[in-house]
Amino acid sequence: MPKDLCLTGERLSLEEIVDVALHGRAVTVDEAARTRVVASRRLVEEIVERHDTAYGINTGFGKLSDVRIAPEQLEDLQHNLVRSHSCGLGEPLPEPAVRAMLLLRANVLARGNSGVRPVVVDTLAGMLREGVHPVVPARGSVGASGDLAPLAHLALAVIGEGEAFFRGRRMASAEAMVQAGLQPLALQAKEGLALLNGTQAMTAVGGLALARALRVTELFDLAGGMSLDALRGTPTAFDARIHDARPHAGQVAAAAHLRALLEDSEIRESHRTNDPRVQDAYCLRCMPQVHGAARGALAHVREVVEVESGSATDNPLVFAAAKPGSPAEILSGGNFHGAPLAMAFDYAAIALTDLMSISERRIDRLVNPDINEGLPPFLSSSPGVSSGMMIAHVAAAALLNEAKVLAHPASVDSVPTSGGKEDHVSMGMTAALKLDQVVENAEQVLAIELMAAAQGLDYRRPLRPARALAAAQKAVREIVAPLTADRELARDIMALAVAVRSGAFDVWRK
Repeated sequence: MPKDLCLTGERLSLEEIVDVALHGRAVTVDEAARTRVVASRRLVEEIVERHDTAYGINTGFGKLSDVRIAPEQLEDLQHNLVRSHSCGLGEPLPEPAVRAMLLLRANVLARGNSGVRPVVVDTLAGMLREGVHPVVPARGSVGASGDLAPLAHLALAVIGEGEAFFRGRRMASAEAMVQAGLQPLALQAKEGLALLNGTQAMTAVGGLALARALRVTELFDLAGGMSLDALRGTPTAFDARIHDARPHAGQVAAAAHLRALLEDSEIRESHRTNDPRVQDAYCLRCMPQVHGAARGALAHVREVVEVESGSATDNPLVFAAAKPGSPAEILSGGNFHGAPLAMAFDYAAIALTDLMSISERRIDRLVNPDINEGLPPFLSSSPGVSSGMMIAHVAAAALLNEAKVLAHPASVDSVPTSGGKEDHVSMGMTAALKLDQVVENAEQVLAIELMAAAQGLDYRRPLRPARALAAAQKAVREIVAPLTADRELARDIMALAVAVRSGAFDVWRK
């Protein structure tokens, strides 16, 4: 495990987010960041002392922003905000997503634009270190003003209310904090709002889904290469000259990856000179274009997520004096709006659905006796008596259908809330949750293609596939045995999907 991640308030890499969320990496707070946090907090305290009016510090929220709050009620204001906004519903988010939320919220507070005390950032870091994971229901956010309900449930644990998971048990947050040696906070002016007002739930869920999506996208090259060899296709369409003539970066990378995967194939050499086919079907020939477009889409989404990881997204924002004589101000804006993330996650879901679509076409070509280049019908050793992989293809079609429905953009919808004050929202959390399910479907479709392509290569023996593909086929066979008679395939598909998710096939990623 790398050393503790030092939070500076600047952008985090996707790999750093994954390290903390999935692998338990701890975090510390940078001292320069702590100085900025102290400076921004001082400005909030000065406003309270002068009885100046500032949104969220001594006013109500949303439609109630015109209501002035008395000084003796400011702490109640912040605690009531957390309690009233804890309106999430549905199943709790998985532990890695909650860890990512804690990390991202701590990091953006460390920018010093939120007006909280350093102890707030330290408490979030301590919860990560000790493994106190608030129970955060998955649903209830419209993505502006940020992820209010999910972050409210996270903040509940910070103040010792609500529930948390700790050492494998679900318990009262107060008990979890005590057992972890952490002190629940009594929130002061602005701090409840600073914890709630942001995009960290959608960034956490969507960011972790993106990390899986990047893996599965590159592994579709591997599955596609295995399918092409099993179907006696040609790699001519991957010639570098073709892709240099249309130099989209993702397309060029996918073509190079496929060329490397398909080097030195005996199957290819066996039909190089006497093949009556002029061109392969699009699902084989156009892999660089389709797979490459998905790479390009996900590269954009990565950039959005990483920028957001170091962005101040609450409201109002606190700008302490940068130097003596310069103004210090508290400004209301809309950085909590999740539009950049919502659109990006919708884009990612569309890209993955198209990958699943082209993969399903390759699976069909492997099993369909009318077009599978002499392979047994449905890759069955006893067609008729055995159905082989007929229904594995049906399962891929069902997964694809669900992904097509989920690929409808959440970001095109908006429902006015808060008495019309918050009259345009992003639906970014919906986009993130949909993306997470689309990625899971894509992993399973990839598993089906790997299984079917490995079976197809078995039937080309004694001819050997390309060396890299032979090694990949061997890896598949360590998980899934050849299909010599009908058996339950669900376990095989899920075992391969889990192997994909765990990184077992990462050696073939480029």
